[in-house]
Amino acid sequence: MSDTGILLNTAIAVIAIVFLIVRLRMNPVVALVLGSCYLGLATGLGVEKTVETISKGFGDVMADIGLLIAFGVLIGALLRDLGAIERLVDALLRTAGPKRIPHAMALTIATFLQSIYLDVLLVITGPLAKGIASKLGRYGTARMATALAIGLECGIVFTIPGVGALALAALLDVPFGKYLLFGLVVVIPTVTIAIAVMNFALTRGWWNPVLDEEDVPGPAPSASTDGGKAEDAAPLGPNAAAGATMTAVEVKAPAQPSLLVLFSPLLISLLLIATGALAQVATWHNSLVELLSSPVMALLLGLVATCVLARRYLGQPRVDASLSRGMRDSGQILLLNGVGGCLAGVIAACGLGDILGGYFKANTWAPLLIVWLVAAVLHIAVGSVTISAITAAGLLAPVAPTLGLDPVLIALAAGAGSLFFVHLTSNTFWLLQSLMGQTTRGTLKTCSVGVSVASVVAMGPILALSAIL
Repeated sequence: MSDTGILLNTAIAVIAIVFLIVRLRMNPVVALVLGSCYLGLATGLGVEKTVETISKGFGDVMADIGLLIAFGVLIGALLRDLGAIERLVDALLRTAGPKRIPHAMALTIATFLQSIYLDVLLVITGPLAKGIASKLGRYGTARMATALAIGLECGIVFTIPGVGALALAALLDVPFGKYLLFGLVVVIPTVTIAIAVMNFALTRGWWNPVLDEEDVPGPAPSASTDGGKAEDAAPLGPNAAAGATMTAVEVKAPAQPSLLVLFSPLLISLLLIATGALAQVATWHNSLVELLSSPVMALLLGLVATCVLARRYLGQPRVDASLSRGMRDSGQILLLNGVGGCLAGVIAACGLGDILGGYFKANTWAPLLIVWLVAAVLHIAVGSVTISAITAAGLLAPVAPTLGLDPVLIALAAGAGSLFFVHLTSNTFWLLQSLMGQTTRGTLKTCSVGVSVASVVAMGPILALSAIL
């Protein structure tokens, strides 16, 4: 098939996926598989080759990230039932004080709490943030809602083991340890600067509590569009949110260890992964270090240690219940990320990488802006951070070798673009409106504009890294 035909059919496949998800409310997993099937058949791969490529793409991604997602979600489920998140927020408030708590809370969520299943994380931290907001004066709700939105969404795509970050790294063959290090280099200044910019605007007349806040929560969320994360969870109204929060409180153990002890397994796991990445950079080889710093082994050790802690303070029956909930939560996440690999595999097999490679110039920053734009357009259309990031990465993964750019830069740029304009099709949007007591107008400011600012700001450190790598 001609280059024009391949490009045209790829565009049709992507548009069809968006249409099936947005207009027909089809499950994203099914829509992505159907789009992959169409693209393979339309570009002449044939039935057998198309099915083989789709299966291989799914299997390759699952081999890379399946256990990591499962272990991360299970650790998060145990930490939730140990009451660790509420205690951490209380400690941040005491340490940082009311003035710095928005930054402290957002950075903690974006860098350290990504193993927590995000709908649970939002439902638990939302009421806590609302309580803190009352202590911050006239603009407390605006500041805390903005901090939550930016911290939650940036963490998904920039921080291992965030689901979007794992998928981006796997699709673009970026070592997880390397993505963890460079993701932190991007996410910390992005969150800090974006919140500062938004706070300046919101406290200079842009936020009107009379019009932007309300006592009665807004309408229920519309549709689920992002496999397994907060923005795609089943619609949750205010009663469901309150119930989930109460459930989290009810399972707290009467006596608990210190926060350092509770989070030490997760912290050690992340440090082991980072150590492995640094060892690779330094070309230092040690069998024991290589074993313990492999992401699967590091998170497995973290899960085992967290289970031991939880068993001591919750008892075995409640540990079993937590693990069962975590396994249920991880199912849709695994499927969505796996079918992202299906699309990426078909795109590579039909030769799109060679075609697009001719349109880019190597060793320049311009391709990164195009990656950002592709992901941003997909997110505006679909309304899902994870789906747009995965689809953009799948489209551009075959191009990576021809660009002369480190694949980690392409992955980070796709993640940044996928953050642009979180809007009314996102469950995160409606949960933040309900939990923080905002009107739709107010949520458009704190969530939609706030995360969009972070999307643009993130390209600063990404472009700076491109000059080094």
